[in-house]
Order: sequence, then C-alpha cells, then structure tokens
Amino acid sequence: MEPYNTETPSFFSQTGPILFLTTIFFLNFTGRIVFAPLMPIIENDLGLNHTEAGSLFLLISLGYFISLPCSGFLSSLLTHRKTIILSALSVGAVLICASFSGSLWSVRMSLLFLGGAAGIYLPSGISTLTSLVSVRHWGKAVAIHEMAPNIGFVLAPFLSEFFMIWFSWRGVILFLGMASVFMGVAFAVFGRGGEFPGEAPGFGSLKTLFAEPAFWIMTLLFSLGICGTLGIYTMLPLYLVDGQGFERSWANTLVALSRISSVFMAFIAGWVSDRLGPKFTMSGVLLVTGLTTILLSSVSGSWIVIFVFLQPVMAACFFPPGFAALASIGPPEARNVAVSLAIPAAFILGGGAIPLGIGMLADAGFFGLGLGLAGALILIGSLPALLLKPPRR
Repeated sequence: MEPYNTETPSFFSQTGPILFLTTIFFLNFTGRIVFAPLMPIIENDLGLNHTEAGSLFLLISLGYFISLPCSGFLSSLLTHRKTIILSALSVGAVLICASFSGSLWSVRMSLLFLGGAAGIYLPSGISTLTSLVSVRHWGKAVAIHEMAPNIGFVLAPFLSEFFMIWFSWRGVILFLGMASVFMGVAFAVFGRGGEFPGEAPGFGSLKTLFAEPAFWIMTLLFSLGICGTLGIYTMLPLYLVDGQGFERSWANTLVALSRISSVFMAFIAGWVSDRLGPKFTMSGVLLVTGLTTILLSSVSGSWIVIFVFLQPVMAACFFPPGFAALASIGPPEARNVAVSLAIPAAFILGGGAIPLGIGMLADAGFFGLGLGLAGALILIGSLPALLLKPPRR
C-alpha cells in the first residue's frame, strides 16, 4: 500500500484514527511514568534510596534506548500497523508481570523490558500519523498525538492515589497493563492506518542522516526537551516529599494538577509551529522551561507551588515542533529511521541519566542543586535550536 498519496484525506476526516493512536500512546507512556508518583511508596516497600529510585527510570530508558533503533527492522518486516499492535500488547503483558514481581531484581528486569516494549511504538506511530494527513497539518496532528503524554502526566498521580485507596502500588500497574492489552486487541480489530512497511536503518539511510547537522542538533534538543518534561517529572514527587516536606498525596495532587495546562499548551504549540516554524518555537520553549526549572529548584514555601504549576506550562510545548522538525529530516519513507535513531540517545539522557544524577545529588543532600543544574542545561539548549536548518525536501 502506498502511504504517501498525492491526494491526502482532509485533517478532520482523520481525527478518528489519530485519536485511536493517541489512546495507545497514552497507555504506552502512562505505563512508564506512573512509577514516579508511586516511587515514595515503592522506596519504602523495597527499601530503596534516591539513587536506586533514579536508577529504575534509567532502566526504562535503557530498554527504550535498545528497542528504538531496532524498531525500523521490525516495522520493515511487520508493517507499522502490526508493530503498533505488538507494542501495545507487549507493554500490557510486561506491566502485568511487573505487578506480580516479588523482588527488586524482578522489578528491575520488568522495567527494562517495559522500556523495550514501549520503544517500538513511537517510530511507527509517528510514521502512521504523518501519513494520514498532509504536511501542512503535521503540527496539529502531532499536537493531538502529544496530548497523550500530557494527559498521562495529569492522570498518573490521580490514578495512583485512587487505586491505592484499595490496593497497593501493584494494583495500579496491573490496571494499566490490562488496559494496554485491551487497546492492542481493539486496534487490531478496528484501527486504521500504518498498513505499509517501515524502512530498516540500513547503511544508506544511516549515512544520509548522520551527514545532516540537523539530525545531531535535534538529538540534543530532544534530550533537553525530554529532560524538561519526563526527567523533571520523574523526580518531582520525591523532591516535594523528601526535599520540601510535602505529604505524598498532596505532592501527587499538585504534580497532577500542574500538568492540566500542558494538554492545551501542546496543541497551541502545534498551531504556533505551523506558523512561526519549529526552530523558533523550540528555542523559546527551552528558554522559558530552563528558567522556570531553575526557579523551581531555588524557592520554597508557597513559591514552590507556583513554580510547580509554571514549569510544565512551556515544557510540554517542545514536542509538537520537535517531532515536526524531526520528520522533515530525510525522505518520507525514512521518516521512522530519523525518529528511531534520534530519540534513543535523547531518552536515555533526558529521561534516565539526568534523573539518576538528580537522585545521586539528592542522596548527597543537594536535591535542589540537581534540579537547578538540569534547568541550566535546558536553558542553554535554546541557543543551538536557532542553528537548526532542516534539509530541503
């Protein structure tokens, strides 16, 4: 099936398939980040320190890092549609297994496989998404898709607190696993799009992408964008509880409520990106995100509540222009290769290594300093964003 027709269906006629993909992405993402609001309980249950807690997020990132480059080989054999189904089913199965883990090492292995199962989704998801609408609507389509992680940021703490009224943290994981399996089966039966193979990252496509300065800039920018959202989010409940003395339920409520604005800001960012261009949008987003992260790390009392709400407002705006810019690197049929190569390093740095570093500084008594250094890195990233020159198509 030819995925890039000269006559592309209208944007509104494709909102159903786009929302289907968005729901699968929501469960894919929430299954990974739900460990952040659960971490104060998991630390007590498993006897972990902050460094060990941060290392759990690194294991998820490591699994993601390993599977993303392999996703091109998988989608070239199975098609993007079947790869999406496989990811949803695998994420669900691993979460169900994690809910029954009886030791720290079994939890660690489950999280490693969780990252691997989740990692094969994104390149196929983005390729399927951008094949459904014309290029002039990419910003809006990606913005809808990016509502998934932003809604996940909001609902993960609420789901955690809700289910822990009756169950342990394991019940939360079990519920998300069963939901992901259900959506994988539903997409297999009712889903549309992605009925074409991806391109495996062969030598030719690798050489083309590696020769593009835009590819390396985007890898750096995604590292900082992931740090500003996922990296800060994973350690923020611990920071509020142990670094600022908040009660766990109040900390999770604040973190959840603070992410509500992200759902709408991401769509606004897609609209702005379609008009101003990705590089200016990304530069402004990283500048403001870095500043608010630094301030979040350096205030206390009622001020910290203010910056808990302000920090994610702009952080969530990175991904619509980011994915639109990344999708423009290389020919359309190799779009999944650009995603599968740029995101792994970005994810393991911004979503794994930086939270681990924050945890290490926290154990040394410098929790705020760790967050502040992360904010400084994000702020500096606003400069290379202005150097981005995507290749002409």
